[in-house]
Amino acid sequence: MSQIKFNLIHSLGPSILKAEIPKEIIDKLNKYIDQTIKDREKSSKLDHGTALVGDVTQEFYLEPEFIQSSGWLAFLGTCTKKWIEIEMQKTMTKFNVQSSWVVRQFENENNPTHWHGGHISGAGFLKVPSSLGSHTQKTKSSAEKKIHYRGGQLQLIHGAKMFMSPSTLNIDPKVGDMYFFPNYMMHCVFPFKNSKEERRSISFNALIDEEIYNVYEHN
Repeated sequence: MSQIKFNLIHSLGPSILKAEIPKEIIDKLNKYIDQTIKDREKSSKLDHGTALVGDVTQEFYLEPEFIQSSGWLAFLGTCTKKWIEIEMQKTMTKFNVQSSWVVRQFENENNPTHWHGGHISGAGFLKVPSSLGSHTQKTKSSAEKKIHYRGGQLQLIHGAKMFMSPSTLNIDPKVGDMYFFPNYMMHCVFPFKNSKEERRSISFNALIDEEIYNVYEHN
C-alpha cells in the first residue's frame, strides 16, 4: 500500500481524521461495486437499504472477504491506529470492522441526519459528479452574499452553535477523501441537482479496544 496522507481536523468538539484513500484501493472498490451492480442476485443479497435512513438509489454491504482482500480493511485500520496515536497517545490493538457499505446517490436524493453504531465510523468518496448544481436563488452565490452552495456536501454535526464553537463542518466531496469520526457524530448529506451522474460514497463501522473508547471507565 502506498503512503497514506493524514490531516487532523479540530473544527468541532470531537477530533476528525481526514485521510487519502490510495488510488489502487479506489480502483478495486469501484470495480467491485460496478460488478455487484450488474449482478442483480448479488445486489439483492447484499442490499442494506432497508436498514439505513438514506433516501437514495442503492445501499449495499461489502462482503467481508473483499473488505480484507482489497486492502480496504488494512487502510481503515492503519488510519484509525494513527489517529488514536496522535490524538490520545495510545496504541490500538483491536480493530474489528462490523460492516462497510456503499451509498449510491443521484440527483435530488439525500441522506438525512443520523449516526452510526460501533466505536469508529467514517465516510469517503469514490465517485463525484462533475457538477452538483447551484443555488436556485442566484443572488445567494453573488460576490456580496457569498453563501456557499451545499448540494452534495457531507455535513458533520456536533452540539450547538456557541461563541468560538461552530456546530457543523461542511465538506465538499472529492474522490479519494476519507473522513474518520466517532460513531456518535451526527451527519447528513445534502441533495444535489442538475446532474445525472452518481455520487458514490463508502462508509464503515468498527470496534476498537474498549479500554481506549470508554474514557469514562478507563483513564
